Formats: sequence, C-alpha cells, structure tokens
Amino acid sequence: MPDIVLTTLNAKFIHAAFGLRYLLANLGALQPRSVIAEFDINQRPLEIAEKLLAHEPKIIGFGIYIWNVTESAEVIAVIKRVRPEITIILGGPEVSYETEGQSIVALADHVITGEGDLKFAEVCRDLLVAVRRDLPKIIPAELPDFSRLVLPYDLYTDADLAHRLVYVEASRGCPFTCEFCLSSLDIPVRAVPLDEFLAAIQKLLDRGLQQFKFVDRTFNLHLATSRTILEFFLSRHQPGRFYHFEMIPDRLPAELREVIAQFPPGALQFEVGVQTFNPEVGQNISRRQDYERMADNFNFLRKETSIHIHADLIVGLPGETIESFAAGFDRLIALGPQEIQVGILKRLRGTPISRHDAEWQMVYHPQPAYEILQNKLIDFAAMQRLRRFAKYWDLVGNSGNFIETAPLIWRDALPFTNFLRLSNWLYLRLGRTDSIALARLAELLFEFLTTELKLETKFAAETLWRDYQRGGRRAAPEFLREFLPAESVTRPQAEKSSLPKRQARHAAQ
Repeated sequence: MPDIVLTTLNAKFIHAAFGLRYLLANLGALQPRSVIAEFDINQRPLEIAEKLLAHEPKIIGFGIYIWNVTESAEVIAVIKRVRPEITIILGGPEVSYETEGQSIVALADHVITGEGDLKFAEVCRDLLVAVRRDLPKIIPAELPDFSRLVLPYDLYTDADLAHRLVYVEASRGCPFTCEFCLSSLDIPVRAVPLDEFLAAIQKLLDRGLQQFKFVDRTFNLHLATSRTILEFFLSRHQPGRFYHFEMIPDRLPAELREVIAQFPPGALQFEVGVQTFNPEVGQNISRRQDYERMADNFNFLRKETSIHIHADLIVGLPGETIESFAAGFDRLIALGPQEIQVGILKRLRGTPISRHDAEWQMVYHPQPAYEILQNKLIDFAAMQRLRRFAKYWDLVGNSGNFIETAPLIWRDALPFTNFLRLSNWLYLRLGRTDSIALARLAELLFEFLTTELKLETKFAAETLWRDYQRGGRRAAPEFLREFLPAESVTRPQAEKSSLPKRQARHAAQ
C-alpha cells in the first residue's frame, strides 16, 4: 500500500491533472511509495473518500481549485471523521491565498501555498522520514527553478494519451499585471530548458499523442522560443495532430507569422485574451494592449492562415458599462474569431481586483466560482441577462452547429443588440440555459429568424439545413421539411446522435 496518495477532483474525466504529475515526478526517493488517484466533480464525495481510504495511506495530498473546492471539502471531512490520523495536505491556487477563514483549510493538517512541486516532497520527507510533528499549518513554497524540476511527461499513461487532454508547459508566469488574473502574481516568467522540453515532447509524439494543450499564459512572449517550438511541431506534423497555445494578442511579428502561415487547417488554435476594448477599463485593471496592432494580427490570422482563434471577453469589469461591453463585442465579431468566450468576472482569491470593490460597488457570489453579481454600472437583473447571453452564445455562436445560421441573427443589426434580443427571447420560451436538445434549439432559432426578425422562410430553412447537415445528419428535421426540396426530406440514412468535436470544424470555419 502507498504511503502517499496524490489526488484531485478534475472538472471532467477528460482532464488529466498536470499538477499531480509534477508532484509525483519530483518526490524523489518517495516516488515508489506514492500513487496518483484522480476523480472528477461528478463522482459522489462519499465514494471518492472510500476509494482513497482503500489505499490505506499515511498522507493524502489534495489539489484544490476553484471548480472542486466544495466537493473536496466534503471528501476531506469524511476522511477526517473516519481516519483522523491520516495527514491531509492541501495545495493549489484556491488555497494559496486568503487561507484564513476557509473551511477546507480548517479541515486540513497542512497547506502548501504557491508552486509546491518541490515543497510537497520536502514536507512528506519531514513527516515520513524525519517524523517531524512541528510543521506549521501554512507552509509557503518558494518559486522553483525549472533547472531543479523533473518534468512529468513520462507519467502520462498510454490511456491518458489516447483518451484525455494532455497539458504541457514551456514556461510559467506572466509579465503582465491584469488584476483579475492569478498569473499577474506569478512574476517573473520562468522557462523550461528548451532542449529538455523538446526532448520530452518528442517522446510524447513517439508515443502517439495527437493533441497538445499548452498552459503557458504568454506563449509568444519570447519570440525565439516560440518560433523554435512552432517549427518543431511543423517539421513533425502529421494529419490529426492539434496544438493549442495562449497568445498575447498584440504580439505577432513577422518571424512568427511566417511559421504560423505554414500550418494546415485544423492543426493550430490560439486562445487570445482580449477581455475589454475599453481603454479606461483596461487602465482600471492594469491591462496594457495595443488595439490597432491586435486588429492587424487578427486580420492576418483570419485572411492569411488557417488558425482557429478563440478570443475572450469579460463581463463585469470595473468601469465597463453594458454599452461599452456591447461595443467591444461588436468590434470583436468584426475581427472574425471562430470562437468568442464571453466570461463572467470572477474574484479569484489573492487577485488585486478586490481593490475596486468600494469605488465600483463590486458584489460577488460568496461561493465558488465567485462570479460578479452586480456592480455600480450593471445591476443584478442586467447581470443575469448578460450571464444568460454568455451561455446562449456558447450554444449558438461557439458550438460550431450554426456556422452559417448564427450571422443571420445580426445581419440587419449590431451583433450584441440582436443576440441579446435572441437571448431574452429564448429565456422567455425555455426558462433555462442548459439541457437544451440540439433539435429543439435549431427549431427555436428558425422560429426567431422567421417570426421575430422576419427573414424569408425558405432562405432561413436552407441555411439552417446546411448547418444541420454539417454535423453528419442526413434526415431533415420535421420543422424544416416543408421548406426544403423533396430529396432532403426523404434521405434514408439515419441521423448521427453525437455532436462533432470542435477540432473537426476548425477547417470549416
């Protein structure tokens, strides 16, 4: 039986816990006495506790994040009731700041704040080898130098590579000071030794990994490194491989453009944090960006490459009105990213966004994920409408199911105005923003386009039918049949029930 169990509750099964693998890789002589046990937040806390206790460990290390803190606290409470002698050690961003008053911290024996890659091993050695009993409850971890870290990639199993999202990083930290983001506290930027990193990536390629999700906050910060990594993947690219990077939106010089333009459709995705187009709001949150240069980069990516762009905007930032957010949303639509993630501002523990609470009357939900409820400029009812806007946008604008149909919603009006109109209309009809069958959503879109926006019925039907077929479906839904040619109605092939993966639609967009 292992002495140490490393565990966390992932948001979904498909997510492989990167942090746990770093901890295990750096346990040194204690590694053979350790095991990883991963779960997800949809599993019952009592059953998770049972499985953890079945290992009969002396120490359990929990990775605590904003998405799992509530469920993890329940698991830990059960373990402490049943086996109080087991040492519980917490780590992760949710317990690295503002530890005082957190109920999950009260349940634990020790909390390692900051990056615990090396500190966790040190604490475990003190507990198991030196048998120290005088360790403090809160144990700060110094920022580890990558030259001292063992990279964790060999700890991904073949099953991980085949069935889960595998995370990699070429650097940690961020040079920017955006006040809503924990990465703004993580200075300086530290890079993995490039030769060692590329050797590890080559091993993953040799083992058959197809999708690489980089978690670096600013992948294109150091241009020489960025170009080397992109050229590495380009020279080894095979059909089906996919690479995801988080990029600084206004930093895309010619030496990167040259390489990016060579990637084939469906291979490369950039996640670009725009967040706001309002310069005053940007100043409020200490965010600097060159909007003209960003627009030029977007235009290049959309017109001269096959890159899939995932762009982020945030609702509820201090100083942002509904009108200025709407103008930013419309401006981003005009730049043409394939996905726009409309996020609701969260007050993450430790972030300096809290300094605006009094001036802008920021009110956040007291429970995770600590989303903004209202502020001085957007009251609760309006914020709820924007929250529904974000969820419906994900279903209609981002899902890839309505590539041609969605732009019809704002064909004769500004995008934000008309999509908010659709959002309000959908909520009146449905009373919910989730658990909506695709066929039902398509039918409601058709009704909205033809009755509320007065689009010509045949035109709307044919557009929606092209989108419907894009997902592999061959039989026209009942509500469209009278408006389509006979051969569309009578095709015998059964409809596919599963939705296409986002990666598969990148080329189409």
